[in-house]
Amino acid sequence: MKTLVVCSGGLDSVSLAHMMAREEMLVGLVSFDYGQRHRKELHFAARAATRLGVAHDLIDISGIGKHLGGSALTDAIDVPDGHYAEETMRVTVVPNRNAIMLTIAFGIAAARGADAVAAAVHGGDHFIYPDCRPAFAEAFQAMQDAALDGIGRIRLHTPFLHGTKADIVREGQKAGTPFAETWSCYKGGELHCGRCGTCVERREAFHEAGVEDPTAYEDPDFWLAATGREAHRV
Repeated sequence: MKTLVVCSGGLDSVSLAHMMAREEMLVGLVSFDYGQRHRKELHFAARAATRLGVAHDLIDISGIGKHLGGSALTDAIDVPDGHYAEETMRVTVVPNRNAIMLTIAFGIAAARGADAVAAAVHGGDHFIYPDCRPAFAEAFQAMQDAALDGIGRIRLHTPFLHGTKADIVREGQKAGTPFAETWSCYKGGELHCGRCGTCVERREAFHEAGVEDPTAYEDPDFWLAATGREAHRV
């Protein structure tokens, strides 16, 4: 399948891009500037496209994003520290973000004759983000089948939907993903903070996958307390 990957520049989506390239399915990357609190990760998406030799479309939807307030990713709200399994992380939800981005990506894919749009949503996202859950993926596919009836049959490809972030690390390693060339941190500092939900999840995923984490963190050990592993340290 000729596949367009929605790529934020994070570990998950860059790994997915490398997987699709390895399988000779990748035809391009599409990223979105939705007015997020920092755009550092978008530079990593551009690097991935260059590295993989495919087109990179950066779509500016910041005009829409400014109306999606109330999230720590789009508003003047502090990003909480901790694990995604905590209720405090709900403040990082951007309403309908994936639905908006995927709708645009499907339109691009249809216009270019692609067969699929790939997104790196995974099981660890399900607790906090409703537009990362299987029910959303199924409903979105049905909606697009109706929207593109007679125009094209585009598949929503979500290979990690029922997996973990550790699974993504393992698959990314097999595909030769340069993990140091990805950005996860919500805070957008010089280094990954090591404390926000996505940093904690990233650090935990490498540990569970048994893969060396090349990431430099400002607080490299916070994840131990956040995941309840502190008490088990020797």
